[in-house]
Amino acid sequence: MTIHEPGRRLMHHIPLKFVQHKVTGGGKRGINAALPLTSMIDFLIVTVVFLLMTFDASGDKPLEKNVTLPAAENVEDMLDAPIVAVTNGLILTNGHPTGNTRDIESNKRLAHIDELFNYLKETREKWKQIYPGKEFPGVVVLEVDQDVQAVVVKSVFQTAAFAGYPNVSFMVNTLPKEQH
Repeated sequence: MTIHEPGRRLMHHIPLKFVQHKVTGGGKRGINAALPLTSMIDFLIVTVVFLLMTFDASGDKPLEKNVTLPAAENVEDMLDAPIVAVTNGLILTNGHPTGNTRDIESNKRLAHIDELFNYLKETREKWKQIYPGKEFPGVVVLEVDQDVQAVVVKSVFQTAAFAGYPNVSFMVNTLPKEQH
């Protein structure tokens, strides 16, 4: 076996001119295409890390911003019901703005909150369409900041009752039970 000079040898034995032309580098594009996998792998890693950081398997609902819940000893697990968050100045139902507390706070009187009433009424009607023949549970969960005035809480409570939600639960932080 003779010793050959090092260099490209791949496909040189094929007698076709266009193949030899391509192999020797005379073509416009090379035969082998390089894939830039580094940037694609970086993108996938960042996406996976983002999804892992934002995923919550516990099922707990994150609190609305600027809400400090009161604490209680006798508590129950969360219900599957509309959640009305009441902070200083704003009422959110399932994350949608459904009212303002400023008028109630300034008048210091109970008031009917129209936006909240309409949203809860629509939610009740949708529930009845989805579950025909079943009795509507009529439960709403109030996520109320501990610094919200009592007249605002009463107004939200009363509006929810008028909208067909007579059963109201309050979201609280759990206190450890004292041992007697």
